[in-house]
Amino acid sequence: MRIRSLVMALVVGACSLVATAQTAGGQNAAIGSVATPAQSLDVMLTLFEKEVVPAAKAMPADRYDFAPSAAIFVPASPEKFDTVRTFGQQVAHVAEANYYFYSTLSGLKPDMDMSKVDKMVKKDEAVMALEMSLAFAHKAIATITAKNAFEPIKGADGMNTRATLAAFGVAHGYDHYGQMVEYLRMNGIVPPASAK
Repeated sequence: MRIRSLVMALVVGACSLVATAQTAGGQNAAIGSVATPAQSLDVMLTLFEKEVVPAAKAMPADRYDFAPSAAIFVPASPEKFDTVRTFGQQVAHVAEANYYFYSTLSGLKPDMDMSKVDKMVKKDEAVMALEMSLAFAHKAIATITAKNAFEPIKGADGMNTRATLAAFGVAHGYDHYGQMVEYLRMNGIVPPASAK
């Protein structure tokens, strides 16, 4: 129930953003007009994309294997770091998750071999996978209509709808973006979104 409430809040927030943000086509929505579900959700994805891609590109290639370790933290800390994702794994994970969420909501076939995405952890391949997954996500969101946005769909856990998965895909991405930002800062790099 808690996740559903969060997703609904994100969808409502996205709808209000359309009045002030640009739509994917670059047109400003007129105040008082009604945006389609696809336009509203695409605004959320675009805002996320404008933060996560520059962050992925900001980390030098030789630091894509960076992950926090016990050596960075307080001595004798009980935390375990052996399963923490590297920066490259964070980027690849976001790409893989994008393909999962957006193919599930749209029925579109991913344009990349899904068995390889999580292994694309070197900078060039991880950034490429991320950008391709976001382009795929935009295509998938375009399949959402007023009629099908809130219908439960097959292949999704619980009471998920196309709108729920589209919004959750962005929320999930921001979770990992936050981790990427921390990794950048641990390496003395100001995240591009913070440098503006």
